[in-house]
Amino acid sequence: MEKQWYVVNTYSGHENKVKEKLEMRAQSMDMKDYIFRVVVPEEKVTEVKNGVTKERVKKMFPGYILVEMVMSDEAWYVVRNTPGVTGFIGSSGKGAKPTPLQPYEVDKVLGNMGISRMNVDTELKSGTKVKIIAGPFMGMFGKIDSVDLSNQKVMLTVDLFGQETSVEVEIGQIEKA
Repeated sequence: MEKQWYVVNTYSGHENKVKEKLEMRAQSMDMKDYIFRVVVPEEKVTEVKNGVTKERVKKMFPGYILVEMVMSDEAWYVVRNTPGVTGFIGSSGKGAKPTPLQPYEVDKVLGNMGISRMNVDTELKSGTKVKIIAGPFMGMFGKIDSVDLSNQKVMLTVDLFGQETSVEVEIGQIEKA
């Protein structure tokens, strides 16, 4: 099984508490190989009030958090039974496991926060083989030459008509092969 992103419903206003509790439970229940990252989707908003400009952090989806996990029975149980969690989005209930988010959905939300779906330190290294999952080169495989985090792009070497060719794609358009 592979790790994917899921949307978890929480009590509104308790997103950060649930994030902390879920991370602590993953650690204490030895689920670090199944539950990887917990993210509260937030964005910075600039407001002008009485002539004073203030920047504050606003939740993109109040009452929801994103969890990167491998959907095993044990991990599903740990997340569902974390205090403050009311359930998963994309589950019909009755014991049905939820549907994961599509990579482009995750990229859009995390990209707004300046976070990458892929772990930059371990997965985006020079020489790593990747599959292009969107754009004009979709379905092709390539090797990473360089990573430009400021623009969220990578330079890949792909086999195009029998020749190695360098192409530039967005980080959201690739996944580890």
